[in-house]
Amino acid sequence: MMDMVDEITRAHRKLSDGEHKALVIRRRYEAEVEDVWDACTDADRLKRWFLPVSGELRLGGRYQFEGNAGGEVLECAPPRRFKVSWAMGDAPGLSEVEVELTSEGGATWLELRHVAEVPPEMWEGFGCGGVGVGWDLGLLGLALHLSGGEKVGEDTFHLTPEGRQVITASARAWGEAEEAAGIPADRAAAHVAAVTAFYAPEPGA
Repeated sequence: MMDMVDEITRAHRKLSDGEHKALVIRRRYEAEVEDVWDACTDADRLKRWFLPVSGELRLGGRYQFEGNAGGEVLECAPPRRFKVSWAMGDAPGLSEVEVELTSEGGATWLELRHVAEVPPEMWEGFGCGGVGVGWDLGLLGLALHLSGGEKVGEDTFHLTPEGRQVITASARAWGEAEEAAGIPADRAAAHVAAVTAFYAPEPGA
């Protein structure tokens, strides 16, 4: 049985704090690179671990995740790398997600890089964890999918003890990435608290 908290803590995270914020997650999957590529780019598989998606998943095509982000496929080099624009509705400003896959024996390293112009109020309130925890949960879903596990219930996961542990571990890890990037410890701690309360609010809160 997969230890989901361990899956979170074993990932590598990095933040670049400038005019454009750039967060990076790097983690290993026990699956061939072609399988990981297919899971990330095939619409039928995407809905089994992430979200239903419509549009054209090809170079130059436009896509839309149900209830989430959409954009354009900017670069595509199977089975190693793709880049997409990533926007919620008509949100202005740069927001791009790049995924690079590297094989290592029968396993695959996945590196996800999200570069964006972040509204100051969102950055002040949540820091990189506001987006980072979401990506951690998505990539945890990919790990479950590749290992044959079931997708967790999006509406109930944060109510379970394990779900709360996963979210708390992710928020703390992004707080550590902020400190490593030079953000003061008290500000990073405030972000961790805000992000944890957002993704895993106390029952009745």
